[in-house]
Order: sequence, then C-alpha cells, then structure tokens
Amino acid sequence: MKLKAIGIANKSSTGKVLDVYFPNIESDRFAIESQIPEITNPLQEIVEVDWIESELQEDVSGPIDAYLKLQLLSNKFVLPNTINLNGLFNALPNVAWTSKGPIDLSEINEKLYKAKIGKNNLNIKSVDKFPCMTDYVVPKNVRIADASRVRLGAYLGEGTTVMHEGFVNFNAGTLGKAMIEGRISSGVVVGNNSDLGGGSSTMGTLSGGNEVKISIGENCLLGANAGIGISLGNNCIVEAGLYVTSGTKVHLMNGKNKTSKVVKARDISGQSNLLFLRDSVSGKVIAKENQRKSSLNKELHKND
Repeated sequence: MKLKAIGIANKSSTGKVLDVYFPNIESDRFAIESQIPEITNPLQEIVEVDWIESELQEDVSGPIDAYLKLQLLSNKFVLPNTINLNGLFNALPNVAWTSKGPIDLSEINEKLYKAKIGKNNLNIKSVDKFPCMTDYVVPKNVRIADASRVRLGAYLGEGTTVMHEGFVNFNAGTLGKAMIEGRISSGVVVGNNSDLGGGSSTMGTLSGGNEVKISIGENCLLGANAGIGISLGNNCIVEAGLYVTSGTKVHLMNGKNKTSKVVKARDISGQSNLLFLRDSVSGKVIAKENQRKSSLNKELHKND
C-alpha cells in the first residue's frame, strides 16, 4: 500500500510546527479529498507525506508523522493498536488550544495580554499535547456530548454515543454501536453493542507499567463505577462498583453455582459469557455463567 497525504500546518513565530490538519489522504484502500487553498498566512504551510505501508510501523519522528497517524485512526482508516505510535509524546508539542487556533506556550501570555486589552476574544480551551478529535475529524453517525473528552486519535464506530462523562483516549475506541458513559483508556477497544456505565474505567497502557492491551467484546456491560484490568469476551457483565484487576482472586462458579476453583482474574481474561459480582455478605468476587443478554436502546444509537 502507498499512502499520500497533503496537510496544512500551523507554526509558531519561530517556525515550530504546532499541529497539522490533513484534508487529503489517499491510498489504494481509502481516501478523503478536499481542495487545498493557496496559503497566504506566513504562520501556515502546506506539507506533503508519501509513505509505503511499512512506514506505518516506524517510530513517530515528528509532529507531521504524529498528526497523520492520529488522523488515520480517527478517520477509521486503521484500527487501534495496528500502527506504531512509539515516540508520539516526544513528537507532539505542548500547545495552548484556543478559539484562535493553536498557540505556542512561549507566545500565549503576549497573545492573552493583547486580547484582554482589546476585544477580549481569546478563549483558552486546554493546554495539552493532544487536541480534541472534532477539531480535525467528525465521524459519521456518532454523538459526542462533550467534544473535549474525545482526543484526536480516537476511533469511534458508527452508532457510538459518548455521553457527557464519557472519555475516549487516542489509539482506543469502539468497533460498532456502543454507549460510552465511562472511560476508554489508550489501547482499549470496545466491541459492538457494548455499554460502559457512568464512572466506569478501563485500564490503559500509558502509566502504571501496564503493557497488556485490554479489550471488551460484544454485548457487554461494564456497570456504573466498575472497572477492569482484564479483557472481557462477548456477553459479559461486571456489576456496578466492582473493579476487577488482573490479580483479583475470583471464585469461579460451576453450573450448580458452587465454587469450582479460585483463580486470578488474569487466568480468565477474555473469556465470554461471564457475570462478575461481589458477594455482599462474604465480600468474595464471583464469576459465574451470564444468562442475561445485554442490549442497547436502538433509538439512542440511530445517530444519522
């Protein structure tokens, strides 16, 4: 596969690239095309990238590489965890994201001062290496209640609804319809027809030394304020308020609802048809056959 992209880079007064928007990306498998205007702003420039497929597996070498890879993810041209993002944080500059576009941190105080004694029309939305996804890519048939909580590089399947308290990091997302009222951390992928309840959490790979990619299968429910440090297969439920880490001792039940053995949660990571709950009397974490099928409200996910 050959990939060609044309983008518009915003620069600081010293020539540092702050961000790049890619309205033109073409390969033999996908394409988006928009007319590139003539650039007259001295703080902008046209950038072009020509890659072969193997270059997607090379470390990120600078902000142009970084922004192209993040937009490939958010345009759903590549799946999470399939391209090399090593070096991403070092490549991305920390930027003030404002109503007037990205501003280098060495220049923000002067810009803010001029705004305050002038029209007072400069609003600083965040100071971060990552902008929100919707400043660059708006996927079809999704709803995002608070755009600031979905980072560029998120992958959102059609029919996904991200509510106000939902959060989706880069290199993570949903593969189909999903209700997201919890946190999808970097590296985590959620399957079709699954629901992350309010305040729920998934363990990512950015901090704490965790290198295991967590996934949630289809038709799953992660209850409100629950969390997982293991993967879930299809048709699984974790009850509200229960956090299952990889080392959690789990009483695995047999068909007669008697403990067959005690295992660490990592030993049953990725298995399907399990219901995780905590016995309210003994405090034991139990996993037994899930006989309930989770389903989403169809009306909430017709996002056309």
